Amino acid sequence: MVTYRSILQISLPIMIGSAVQNLIQLTDTFFLGRVEGKEVEYLGAIGLASVFYLLVTTIGYSFTRAGQLMIARRTGTEANEEIGVITHAMAAFSLLLAIIMFAIMKFGSSTIFGWFISNKDIYKSCIEYLDYRSYGVFFSYMGVVALAFYSGMSRTTILIYNAIVMLLTNVFFNYGLIYGNLGMPKMGIGGAALASTLSEVVAFVIFLIYMIFDKKIRVFNLFKYPKIDVNIIKAQINLSIPMVLQAVASLGSWFFFFVLIEQLGPNEAAVSQIIKSIFMMFMIPAWGFSSGINTIVSNLIGKKQLREVWDAITKTAILCFAVTMSLCLSLLFFPDFVLGLVTDDQNILPYAKKIMWVLYVVLGLFSISVIYFNGLVGTGATKVALYIQVTCVLLYMIYVYVVIGFLKCSLEIAWMADGVYLVSSLIISIIYLKSNRWLKVKI
Repeated sequence: MVTYRSILQISLPIMIGSAVQNLIQLTDTFFLGRVEGKEVEYLGAIGLASVFYLLVTTIGYSFTRAGQLMIARRTGTEANEEIGVITHAMAAFSLLLAIIMFAIMKFGSSTIFGWFISNKDIYKSCIEYLDYRSYGVFFSYMGVVALAFYSGMSRTTILIYNAIVMLLTNVFFNYGLIYGNLGMPKMGIGGAALASTLSEVVAFVIFLIYMIFDKKIRVFNLFKYPKIDVNIIKAQINLSIPMVLQAVASLGSWFFFFVLIEQLGPNEAAVSQIIKSIFMMFMIPAWGFSSGINTIVSNLIGKKQLREVWDAITKTAILCFAVTMSLCLSLLFFPDFVLGLVTDDQNILPYAKKIMWVLYVVLGLFSISVIYFNGLVGTGATKVALYIQVTCVLLYMIYVYVVIGFLKCSLEIAWMADGVYLVSSLIISIIYLKSNRWLKVKI
């Protein structure tokens, strides 16, 4: 039987490991929000550029989640001989995907951002950021392959150490490259991007060294000449395409949100970036639990313990809600302290403070909704998950366009859009899970 303790044992390391991109963006925002005379410009730019890069990395992460589900299912059935082949297939396709994404960011970002950014200073900063950040995609994609490999087998301790080193590396280079400290060049927002890229390089090297000396994985022959199974790649693509499209739809809608906010003015864009950074910081527990429930559900199905699936999802949702809401109390009782972690600009802090109560409610909904949705994904019903995602994103975008693009409502009303998305996703996910249609899904 799945217990709260076993859920924590699987989810806690994943929680820390999967928080990497969130922590990197938070660190970038923390340092950029303190560049004198550039606060509004840099915060507006990082809000757009980081969401764009997060979309790129999430595409790679979504693909490897298919591999994670397949490894978890093989672990449940003790089909160990297939795990190495699945991992090689993940790595081969992820590398190809990284090359494509690098080309898009390096040579297409100026055109893409030129379509919708009206502020020239913010546009210039976005391009400068992505010019350096684009090189990190290779190491990010290979890193999530290792993440999927260890998460699928519920061996997640390495993720903690990897995340800690990555964060410390990012802080060190941000401090040096943004301001020109420690003998490094003063690069501003370009320094933040380079710091983040270097931290991804260090994280990947740590993963690689750990895997070389990990005796428990030698049975999978990961470092022997890979035999790429095209059929496995096709199976992963078929399973992952709905998840990739989910990521594109979800983060694309958030990108749409920030484009409309940017058109309201640079101050509104800066405030929303602050709120987004705080949002992503407090989302970390839920992302960890959601990745954990992917593994738990797939593993239970592999063991034919189908009656425990609903119970595992519900227990994870309760645990995730309790942890998230406990941490989020600081939003209500210590808003000045939390906002101070991101910026000390007194011109925009009062506006950001008004949105904290909305953020608290949205995070509560997120902590429950994301678990039931990812429990559904864990069953392998990724096409159903895509339909749910598209439906909810359409509702979200309609709301955003009406309240921001048409009615020009306040930021508090605008940020309620996530509540619309999360409530609809939660209701539809529960209905599908209770229908037991996922029992027919094979991966």
